Amino acid sequence: MNRSKIITRHYFKLIFISLFVGLLSALLAFSLKHLTEFLEHLISGFVSGNMGRGWFIFLPTIGITAIYFLRKYVFKNRKNKGITEIYKTLDQRKEHLPAFKIPSHAINGFLTVIFGGSTGVEVSTVVATATIGNTAYEKEFSARTYKRELICAGVTAGVAVLFASPLAGWLFAIEVIARKFRKTLVLSCTASALVAWVFIYLFDNRPLLPFSVSGWNGYALPFFALLSLLCAALSVYFTLLVTRMKAFFAGIQSNFLRVNTGALLLGTLLFFFPLLYGDSYHGLQETLGAAISGTTLSLAVVLALVFLKPLAAALTLGAGGDGGVFAPSIVAGALLGLVFGSLCNGLFGLHLVLLNCALVGAAATLSASIYAPFTALVLVAGLVPNGYALALPLLLGSVLSRLIAPKLLPYNVYTYDFYLAKKAAPVSNNQP
Repeated sequence: MNRSKIITRHYFKLIFISLFVGLLSALLAFSLKHLTEFLEHLISGFVSGNMGRGWFIFLPTIGITAIYFLRKYVFKNRKNKGITEIYKTLDQRKEHLPAFKIPSHAINGFLTVIFGGSTGVEVSTVVATATIGNTAYEKEFSARTYKRELICAGVTAGVAVLFASPLAGWLFAIEVIARKFRKTLVLSCTASALVAWVFIYLFDNRPLLPFSVSGWNGYALPFFALLSLLCAALSVYFTLLVTRMKAFFAGIQSNFLRVNTGALLLGTLLFFFPLLYGDSYHGLQETLGAAISGTTLSLAVVLALVFLKPLAAALTLGAGGDGGVFAPSIVAGALLGLVFGSLCNGLFGLHLVLLNCALVGAAATLSASIYAPFTALVLVAGLVPNGYALALPLLLGSVLSRLIAPKLLPYNVYTYDFYLAKKAAPVSNNQP
């Protein structure tokens, strides 16, 4: 068999395995997304309606304590480190994502959110679906050169189903996970995205936010640019909170104190601000709905939530919860955009559309948090039924914040460990 036929055969095999990995990843993401959403609303609604808000103080303790015991006795003290685990696996040929990370991340992310942990299941899903791809690679279902491709196939379908956007999953896998662009990556991610598209079409094509973009005015672009600067600063604030909080809690020797200190502090925030419960998508929807309908909002409270959502997420992660930056960035960024638009309209007599400001804020903050402007644009555009009508403002916000954030801070949450390793590396005396 000549070389071209061998290569073609490998390509077809890669596509077939990517379809299979995509299907498994879509099923996992769909199950985790909807089960988490259902129980998050059920538990929070039951507690606030039947037991009194005081119980919010103790709910995170239940979830994070359960995660601690699962890690200790079921998963044998093997820690979850989020997306940095994927980077390490991809950058070091002999490193792999062990299969236990599928149930570990899925269960821990689920328990974190349903008991009020102020993150989301996105990063848990990303690592779990990446592990599905890595497991397929280890089983030698395809050529031994396609490790990155199969990991990215899993991630593509997972993110696509979470946000009902195959293109967002495809871009996230290429832009954030692969950090490369080659033919085999395009083949594997596209095959997985097609599976996710069919899955979404059949089972889950509802956008996260039930609002429609009504258009935008050209004079708003300079204000969106200014909002992007604020969102970049918000992302840096979030990153510093997470890294400092993790370092602080890591210094607490007592497991009991570490888990309960963080969980009780988080619970106290939930008592005063129930919107911070879980991923906060439902609270964001209610707040935007009130603003769009003309209901008077306390901008001081909304502004407080802009800063408290990252703090609540940092406490969740520091205490031992599972999660990442997706939900906190989207929620905090959207609320910042809402405050920004309201202040501009009130102080300067403008007529900025509040929904547009919220969406640009969400895209800009997410872009700065994950260093992925095109993923942020497509993902946020998919949060509403006709979000691409706002494509240019979303692109402006995403790109500007991505350019500004590294100038304020040279790392984000995902690249923090690699930044420290590079900073600590010895400098060669042979360098000029």
